[in-house]
Amino acid sequence: MKIGIDLGGTKIEAVVLNTNGEQVFVERVPTPQHDYQGTLDAIKGLVDRAEAAVGERCTVGLGIPGTLSPVTGKVKNANSVWLNGQPLDKDLGALLGREVRIANDANCLAVSEAVDGAGAGKHMVYGVIIGTGCGGGISIDGKVHAGGNGVAGEWGHNPLPWQNDQDRHHADHIHCYCGRPSCLEVFISGTGFWKDFELMHGETLRGPEIMARVAEGDEAAEDCIQRYEDRLARALASVVNVLDPDVIVLGGGMSNVERLYTNVPKLMKKWVMGGECDTPIVKAKYGDSSGVRGAAWLW
Repeated sequence: MKIGIDLGGTKIEAVVLNTNGEQVFVERVPTPQHDYQGTLDAIKGLVDRAEAAVGERCTVGLGIPGTLSPVTGKVKNANSVWLNGQPLDKDLGALLGREVRIANDANCLAVSEAVDGAGAGKHMVYGVIIGTGCGGGISIDGKVHAGGNGVAGEWGHNPLPWQNDQDRHHADHIHCYCGRPSCLEVFISGTGFWKDFELMHGETLRGPEIMARVAEGDEAAEDCIQRYEDRLARALASVVNVLDPDVIVLGGGMSNVERLYTNVPKLMKKWVMGGECDTPIVKAKYGDSSGVRGAAWLW
């Protein structure tokens, strides 16, 4: 059996998949904030309880909100900043007494959906996480494509393309933790969505509350989701212009906004070279559990 672990900024989830890909164990615990050793210990506790529940020693795969540097062997680019600069695979492997395979969480999403999810059977799957943060990952023939620098597909810290005055106003007031201006993450993450509403309309609401107002016909909320759709379309068009994947799979909290799957593909055509784009944009089959399943499939 295979254990998959999704190490998020607020929660750590573990699942066990049997040989048929069926989930036979699941548990979530809070992520110890800014506590590297506490994070290691929490993961070990999950692995111990998972193996006790299924009665056998398992392989372990881990998805993280960053990547392992092929140069230093240490975590880089993690928005859970206490992981950065740490040899996470070595430390966790020593604690568990076995090899641990680690990949970016968006790559894990892409692998999960390529193996038996919404992108099953597709040659190249581009996975997108639009939740608290924003990330992207690539799966080719069901395997992670990490690239020579370990950052393939990670487009969340590229600038939003084809910016207008509203975009520039947003970027002037909402800054990315990475220190660079105009990152996609500050526009098209779930956090970016509600911060845009706060910036433009002076009221603090979370995503589900904004979408509830959209359903009620609220003009300010409708303006906000239309800005979001336009920005997401431009961001994904830039992926198509470079990679042209067979399918784009969305995960994370914003992936639950059903109108995205109708509106964004139409908006993308304008920005894709040649004005043609029939790339399917689909919702992750396994929802919030897709990343953790993909971590298990690293073996």
